[in-house]
Amino acid sequence: MAKCAVCGKTTVFGNNVSHSHRRTNRKFKPNLKSVRCIVNGARKKQYVCTACLRSGKVERA
Repeated sequence: MAKCAVCGKTTVFGNNVSHSHRRTNRKFKPNLKSVRCIVNGARKKQYVCTACLRSGKVERA
């Protein structure tokens, strides 16, 4: 589920860095929304990130 159907944006891993510079693991997750969109002339429900929704890369049903 954690993947944009348009741009392929997925979870990225990195580090939390504290004030004392100790590092722990963390995740950066995309902001995905379940959207009904038109794909090849048919309505289909897909998970799309909000960046693709704002930029107009998705034709909503």
